[in-house]
Amino acid sequence: MVFIRVLGSFVAEVGGEPVPLGGPRQRGVLALLVAARGQVVPVDRMIEDLWRGEPPARALMSLQAYVSNLRRLLEPGRPPRTPARLLVSAAPGYALRLPPEAVDAWRFEDLLDQARTDTDLRAAQARLAEALGLWQGPAFAEVADEPWAAAETSRLNELRLVATELHVAAHLRIGDAAAMVPEAERLTREEPLREEGWRLHALALWSSGRQGDALATLRRARGVFAEELGLDPGPDLTALEEAILAQRLDVLRATVPPPPPPPSPQPSPQPSPQPSP
Repeated sequence: MVFIRVLGSFVAEVGGEPVPLGGPRQRGVLALLVAARGQVVPVDRMIEDLWRGEPPARALMSLQAYVSNLRRLLEPGRPPRTPARLLVSAAPGYALRLPPEAVDAWRFEDLLDQARTDTDLRAAQARLAEALGLWQGPAFAEVADEPWAAAETSRLNELRLVATELHVAAHLRIGDAAAMVPEAERLTREEPLREEGWRLHALALWSSGRQGDALATLRRARGVFAEELGLDPGPDLTALEEAILAQRLDVLRATVPPPPPPPSPQPSPQPSPQPSP
């Protein structure tokens, strides 16, 4: 079983053991193919990206050698002269043929897609937690300075933010508001220009009985947007602030249900009557 990690350290495992991926360009070949998410990457584009537009005369031969080495590493038991099954040749280039669960970034996106459509709130929350747990560091950190990696890195970072927001929102809807206050606050620190983080933070505070802190959070959001963007908050934040000021608990309950009541105490079992002697 092959597993490739790009959400943090760049590692490939075969049978649960890490394999040496070689030098920077050979590693770059595998990273390029992971970033393509199973699509074919043309040879010309790989050469352009790996050598940053200045390929040597023997670039094609070098690329073919890198591919051959990676195939041996990823499929150590493949008989000689048999077609590769994982890193395949497909005109006009190469592609990875792996299931989503074999690459952490692919698995992350698959779990996020499932969570978005899951009607079972707790199942969706569990999938989001698993998806976020796959992140052990920045996406494609090893090749972050490569121009070809920028678009995929940005896309994955955006999806990570969406997953975090959905994770917090799911917890709020389940009734874990107080536990989500720190995570929602972290969203406002890391991405202060995203309204959803401020909305979730204010909701978590309000539903935890901290109305004053919720209003203070929305005031801070207003200040950030005014200073950084020259804009007022959007309609969602404005409506939430009005609802808090008006004590519109119906608005709160429509978004964050109250926690379930504690279970009723069960009567102690009574001893069965014993027949008289």
